[in-house]
Amino acid sequence: MEHLDLSPIARVSGSILLPGSKSISNRTLLLAALAEGVTEVKALLASDDTGHMLEALKNLGVQWEQHGASRDYRVHGAGGAFPVKTGDLFLGNAGTAFRPLTAVLALCQGDYRLSGVPRMHERPIGDLVDGLRQLGADIRYLGNEGFPPLAIKPARSFPLPNPLPPTGEGTKTPSPACGGGPGRGQVKIRGNVSSQFLTALLMAAPLAGQDVSIEVIGELISKPYIEITLNLMRRFGVEVERQGWQVFTIRAGQKYTSPGEIHVEGDASSASYFLAAGAIGMGPVRVEGVGRTSIQGDVRFAEALEQMGARIEMGDNWIESSGTGRLRAIDLDCNHIPDAAMTLAVAALFADGTTTLRNIASWRVKETDRIAAMATELRKVGATVEEGPDYIKVTPPHASRLTPHAQIDTYDDHRMAMCFALVSLGGVPVRINDPQCVAKTFPDYFKSLQSIAQNA
Repeated sequence: MEHLDLSPIARVSGSILLPGSKSISNRTLLLAALAEGVTEVKALLASDDTGHMLEALKNLGVQWEQHGASRDYRVHGAGGAFPVKTGDLFLGNAGTAFRPLTAVLALCQGDYRLSGVPRMHERPIGDLVDGLRQLGADIRYLGNEGFPPLAIKPARSFPLPNPLPPTGEGTKTPSPACGGGPGRGQVKIRGNVSSQFLTALLMAAPLAGQDVSIEVIGELISKPYIEITLNLMRRFGVEVERQGWQVFTIRAGQKYTSPGEIHVEGDASSASYFLAAGAIGMGPVRVEGVGRTSIQGDVRFAEALEQMGARIEMGDNWIESSGTGRLRAIDLDCNHIPDAAMTLAVAALFADGTTTLRNIASWRVKETDRIAAMATELRKVGATVEEGPDYIKVTPPHASRLTPHAQIDTYDDHRMAMCFALVSLGGVPVRINDPQCVAKTFPDYFKSLQSIAQNA
């Protein structure tokens, strides 16, 4: 296995221009592909995940061009129906591609197969499939029940028994945008497994050719990611009515239309590593590309760092952190920052007591079981760790003396690799196994970290 040996870092300072947001990038690509018109997508993330989405869209007949060597793309929208009605799509471990494409293709009256890497075939998708079947979708499991890979057939057609009431005069019920017959129009889905399931249903709903109401059963996790979805759907001309976080309604007659040009924000989850580095390594460290105007919930990671004792400054498009000495332990509900919360688990190594991160059950169905993986690797550097179904407690080693030369396994999970690189700020060398897994979202991560490092 390839590895990367990181030398101890004495302190950090400088600025980082963030790569584009993965969540925004793949949502934007799919909405641009479904829209009428041509969309100029600026500063798209260069990563494995976006590469899988771009390749899938090409295979589905969507034309796009990259502007030279830049991260700017022109996407020619298909106007709601992908031209290619058969396809065998490989989507790696890209949940932000696999889940929404499953939903869209289920309503497009085609014959498709979707697969990924072995870990993707271990990530549950049953709740999304059940929801789509309530709309008449014909989806079959090709392996284990409730998990990819999937086969999608043309949707079944049957009358709508309980149409939703119109919101005003002139409401129309058009024929389905993708050629399928109407389903029941009312979907119930659990909210406590993955917010990507609700995102997928929301993005696909305008293709159903009828009013669609989605009811979330139980607590909805990762609400900020749904905010991103609603914001981008609005940018592409589709409004979603909602009753709190329990019922979402997409009225018939709406269609995606290109906004002309859209800029992808810097990735707020990726910002967390550098902001934490500033808090641990004294800084200041500034990240550029996200700030107080961001639509990403993970910008609130900065608030958690403040609770731990870091100094935070913020502008419209930048955030800066610096340390004040020893960090304070915190007890935090992390439902609003599920991805960035991983960085807090490593920052806890530098805190003055036991840090508890709660409401993180979604970690278990990500690229790996992140609660188990985080606990295992934190123990390698000397931490005492308690893990539960939806929480983790991290106590630093005695006198904060981290174990040197720990060999960190990354489980083909980009965030594990990026988080544990911060161990080098504890004055010890650390080995990161399979460092290339960061290509999923941030291929130049280690180079960027070294650009702000002052080695001991």
